[in-house]
Amino acid sequence: MELLDKPLPKPSSEGYAAARLLEALVEARLALEFLERGLTRNAAGKAFQSWRALLAALLRLEMSKLLELVESEEERRWVREVAVARVPTTRLKPLSRLLARVGYEGVSAWTDKALNLHDYQYNGPDPDMALSKYSSRREAAHDVVELLLQVARLAGSLRGRVEWSADHEEELKELEGRLTLWVRKQ
Repeated sequence: MELLDKPLPKPSSEGYAAARLLEALVEARLALEFLERGLTRNAAGKAFQSWRALLAALLRLEMSKLLELVESEEERRWVREVAVARVPTTRLKPLSRLLARVGYEGVSAWTDKALNLHDYQYNGPDPDMALSKYSSRREAAHDVVELLLQVARLAGSLRGRVEWSADHEEELKELEGRLTLWVRKQ
């Protein structure tokens, strides 16, 4: 989708959340395509990227509330200038806790699942579970689908809060349809 190849709007702009939300939906769809091809590690990576893009959209949407929660001016500057624009993997847990404090229940647990899938992308299945939280591809595929169901649910709940385009609607419908088929197969 050529829309995603264009430069992102500035994180301070209204269009940023919409762009990152569309990115989340496209990445989620690609994760399912990889799963359908049996490429579980690639699917795990795309699912992680989808979750991270969704968090970027949520961070932008809730910026004013988040800035009220952080204690120092240095932290506020970091949230404004780094957190929303980069969504650093190493800071996903504390950022998720902030989002939970402004009303996104369960986001921390879903972030943990996304981080587990991120590890799986690099380490693959590990029967001893020393390098990965997943002993098999099947376990990882299950969590990919669960995370993508959450992406679809949260994305759909943002319809009235972002500049929702026909592309958003098309990607969400495609994702929901494919997820329904995937869940029925399992």
